[in-house]
Amino acid sequence: MSEEEPPKLYANKPKKAQVKQFQEQHKVRDASSSPAPPASSNMASASASASASSYPSPPQPPKESFARRYKFLWPMLLTVNLAVGAYLFMRTKKQDEHVADEDAAPDSATKIAPPVVEESFTGPAIVEPVKVREPIPVDQQRELFKWILEEKRKIKPKDREEKKRIDEEKAILKQFIRAKSIPNI
Repeated sequence: MSEEEPPKLYANKPKKAQVKQFQEQHKVRDASSSPAPPASSNMASASASASASSYPSPPQPPKESFARRYKFLWPMLLTVNLAVGAYLFMRTKKQDEHVADEDAAPDSATKIAPPVVEESFTGPAIVEPVKVREPIPVDQQRELFKWILEEKRKIKPKDREEKKRIDEEKAILKQFIRAKSIPNI
């Protein structure tokens, strides 16, 4: 084998034993085409070629490329991709419209629907009783108000209205902190 053959691509990959036999077969053919070796090697090459010819050679690679063999898949693949892209685009567009509608008319009375009460078919809905929690001690309430006041001081207002609103909230918090009795939360 003076020339190096490029690797072959097979539809079904041959077993290692078949590949070795195929290589031996090529070696035998190369050896038989060379000048006559001694008689003992002729006998070995003849027996090797006879045994190698009994096994089928590996399958030949297909003549057409993958893209050409499955050319009917390309239009279908493009159609499916287009459909998925259109679906995703329309879904996000509907969500954007929905958000814009909520922002445009948040207080309109026509869009408010009565709450829907769902009842199961097995019977009336089971309502869990409201848990009554212990009142928060006054000291903890004052600490909470102080913490809220500190957080309000950290806020950077964007315009005058927001600054005015934050100042009013801080004034109310300061009144609660200074008061002797704090209203129940």
